[in-house]
Amino acid sequence: MESTEQIDLLNKQKHKGLKVYQYVIRALLIAIGVTFEAIALETFLVPNKIIDGGVVGVSIMMAHLSGFPIGIFLIIINIPFFIIGYKQMGKTFTITSACGVTLLAFLTSLFTPIPRFTDDLLLAAVFGGIIMGIGVGLVIRNGGSSDGTEILAVLFNQKTPFSVGEIVLFVNIFILGSAGFVFGWNYAMYSLIAYFVAFKMIDITSEGLESSKAVWIISDQHEEIGDALNDRLGRGVTYLNGEGAYTGNNKNVIFTVISRLEEAKVKNIVDSIDKSAFLAISDIHDVKGGRFKKRSIH
Repeated sequence: MESTEQIDLLNKQKHKGLKVYQYVIRALLIAIGVTFEAIALETFLVPNKIIDGGVVGVSIMMAHLSGFPIGIFLIIINIPFFIIGYKQMGKTFTITSACGVTLLAFLTSLFTPIPRFTDDLLLAAVFGGIIMGIGVGLVIRNGGSSDGTEILAVLFNQKTPFSVGEIVLFVNIFILGSAGFVFGWNYAMYSLIAYFVAFKMIDITSEGLESSKAVWIISDQHEEIGDALNDRLGRGVTYLNGEGAYTGNNKNVIFTVISRLEEAKVKNIVDSIDKSAFLAISDIHDVKGGRFKKRSIH
């Protein structure tokens, strides 16, 4: 029989092997995401003078004005952000992001000879934005970044009352507006379309197509509502103990997770049992474990 020490050693080796496997998969997915970004840039956006936000957008304009490859500016402009990111985000994030940017710079040079897919500016903006958003979303979902704007936003967020999202939006509006002076205002407006499409696709890719919802219900009929959710939706529920801040009375809180399509059904169930119940529903992502599974609505 194996000793306890041998079993522990085997478990550690298996755990280490699993971590290496996870790192390899993450690196592969980041590489795929960067490849999507390069395809979007060199076959849709750059040839049609449409830019993206962030460092990528600045690099496109700098390459156009100077005649140098876009990859050079992607690396040069991102260097100070990675130095900041090393202190703010940690070594793993910085190394991963630096490798992603380097690969993006290489692939943009590699894909430059490929002819553009379309001369139609609207098609280029929409499909370039879709492909770019998928690529950026894959990179973000796997713990990397191909743009230093987010790092800059985190730094300013600590010293200003603005959120990271608000700072990124402000920076990108300035960059997209600058495209009007470099390429003309028609191209700037198409760039805005591409940015909006990419922004939505980043959300879909990084957070998933299935948007789950967290539900909190406060009711004196909590057991009846919990049983109905369990029986009619097949959802597990959790009862939490709460206390009203104003009255000091004990409150029973129901917590459960549902799919987007079950929201109306939950509202009907709660309303049919207790019209005065407090009900709060919010979007959540990456639900794992427990009894949560995709179920059909009865």
